[in-house]
Amino acid sequence: MTFICYEKCSTCKKAENWLVKHKLSFKKRAIKDETPSSKELEDYWKRSNLPIKKFFNTSGLIYRELNLKEKLKTMSEQEQLELLSSNGMLIKRPLLITEKNVLVGFNSKKWETELI
Repeated sequence: MTFICYEKCSTCKKAENWLVKHKLSFKKRAIKDETPSSKELEDYWKRSNLPIKKFFNTSGLIYRELNLKEKLKTMSEQEQLELLSSNGMLIKRPLLITEKNVLVGFNSKKWETELI
C-alpha cells in the first residue's frame, strides 16, 4: 500500500496511527514533495469510482483562493487532473492506494471494511 499524506495534517496523522495500530505495512509518500502526476491521479480517480470532485481539498486555502467551487464546473476532467497535479495541497488527503482500491480521506469505519 502507498499512503500519500501531508506531515502537518492532523487527519493524516490519525490515519497513519490507525495503519500502525492495525499492523498494516505501507510506503509513505509526502504529497507536497512528491505530488502525484496527472496520470497517477487519473488512475486513482478511475479506480476509486468516486466523482473527481472528491479528490479536491475543498477546505483548503488554495481551493478557496482560486474560487475552484465555481471554476471546476466549467473545467474538463483532464483540466481538473492537471490542476490537482500542479499542487499537492489541492488534493484531499490522505490517499491510500491499495491493490484493489483507492481510499480518499480518512474514515476509520470505511478503512476497516476495506482493509481488515
